[in-house]
Amino acid sequence: MREAGEDVCLVAATGVARDWIRRHAWRRIGELWAQNDPLGRHLDLKSRMEVESVAAAAPIVMNGAALAAAVPAIFEVEAAAAPVAARQGRLLGLQERFTFDTFVAGPANEFALAVARRVASWADGHFNPVMFHGPYGFGKTHLLNALAWEAIKNAPTKRVVYLTAERFTSTFVRALQDRQTAAFKDELRNADLLLIDDVHFVAGKPSTQEELFHTLIALVEEGRRVVMTADRSPTEISEMEPRLRSHLQAGLVCGIEPADRNLRMGILERKLATLATQGGFRAVARPEVLQFLADRFTDSVRELEGALNTLVARVGPQVANLSLDEAQTILRPHLSCNERRVTVDMIQKTVSEHYSLKQADLISERRARAVARPRQVAMWLAKQITTRSLPDIGRRFGGRDHTTVLHAVRRIEQLKAEDPQIARDVDLLLRKLRG
Repeated sequence: MREAGEDVCLVAATGVARDWIRRHAWRRIGELWAQNDPLGRHLDLKSRMEVESVAAAAPIVMNGAALAAAVPAIFEVEAAAAPVAARQGRLLGLQERFTFDTFVAGPANEFALAVARRVASWADGHFNPVMFHGPYGFGKTHLLNALAWEAIKNAPTKRVVYLTAERFTSTFVRALQDRQTAAFKDELRNADLLLIDDVHFVAGKPSTQEELFHTLIALVEEGRRVVMTADRSPTEISEMEPRLRSHLQAGLVCGIEPADRNLRMGILERKLATLATQGGFRAVARPEVLQFLADRFTDSVRELEGALNTLVARVGPQVANLSLDEAQTILRPHLSCNERRVTVDMIQKTVSEHYSLKQADLISERRARAVARPRQVAMWLAKQITTRSLPDIGRRFGGRDHTTVLHAVRRIEQLKAEDPQIARDVDLLLRKLRG
C-alpha cells in the first residue's frame, strides 16, 4: 500500500462492466470502502483501457481480487457463490438462464447452434463476422448469451464485449457528447470477441452505422471475432448503410427458422422442468395440454414459454391435473389478444387451397384419401382455433356427426407425431390462418 491520502483505483475488465458497477453497486462499494479503509483514501473506478492509457504516476491500482482482500465484506458472498467467469458474465449483462445447456436444439436451429459453439470454442478457421437472424422470439438472444458464457469459460483472459445495438448507440452518443470517442473506440476495438444483439436497431442512424462499420472492419482485419443478431437478413434491412450491409453479408449469415412442433414440445418440457425445480413440484402435465400449447403458440418461443408460465402461476403444482378445457379457460384472454377472428369457412378455403382442392370437396361425401385427409386437417384446425363445438363443426362439414369430427381430431394428433409432412402442413396452415 502507499501513503495515506493517495487514491485507489478499482479496475473493471471493460467499460461496459465499469458502467454496470457504477449503476448497480458503486454506492455500496463506496460505503464499505470508507468503513474498512483506515487510510481514508479516495476510491475511483476505471476500465482496463482507461488505466492502460494513464501515465506511470497514476494512483495505486486494484483489481477485484485485491479490493476483496482489502474489504472482504464487499465480495465475500459473491466470491463464495460463483467462479470468476460467472462474475464476468454478469458484469457484461449476460442472462444466467441463457446457456447452451438450456438451449433446446432442433432442425430449425441446429446449424446456428453448431456455429455458435464453434465460435465460443475460439477454434481457428471460423467465419467472420457471423450474423444470426430470425424474427422476434426465435432464440437469437439466448444463443448470443450462451455463446458469450461459453467463450468466457473457455478463455477467461480473453476480452469479451456484449452489447445490444441500442446500448451501442446510446454509449456512442454519450461518448460524442463527453468527447470520449477515442476511449469508446479503443474499448470496442480491443475486444477479442464483440457480440452485438439486435443490430437492425442501428438502421437509419448514419453516425452510429459509420462507427459500427469502422469497428467491424478494424476487428475483422485483426482476426478478432464479431457476432451479431438481427430480426432479418442484412439484405432485407433496407435502411442499413450499404457498406455495412455488404460486410455483414461477407461473413456467415445464418438464419434461424421457426421451431417445429417437436422442438416446441421439447422447449415446453424443458421449461416445465425448470419451473418445477423452482417451485418444488413434479414436472408433469397432461400431454393434451402441452400439445395444445405447442400447436397454439407457433410463432414465438417467448410466447410459448409465457403461456406455460401463466398456467403454472395460476395453478402451481396442480398443473399435473390441469385439463385441456381448464388450460384453455385460463389462457383465453391471451388467446383472444391481437388475434383476428378465424371462421370455419376461412379454414376450409385455406386448407383447400393448400391441398389444391375445391372447398366443396371438403364438405362432400368423397372418401378418397386425397380428400379425406385434408378434411380431417381442416376439422382439427377448426377445433383448435375456433370456439365452435364438435357438433357445430360437423354440421359445417356437410352435416357430419360430432363423432366423425372427434375421430378426425384424434387422428391428426396421432399423425402429427408420426408423419413429418402432416406436422409441417399443420404448422404452415396455423401460421397462415393466424396472419
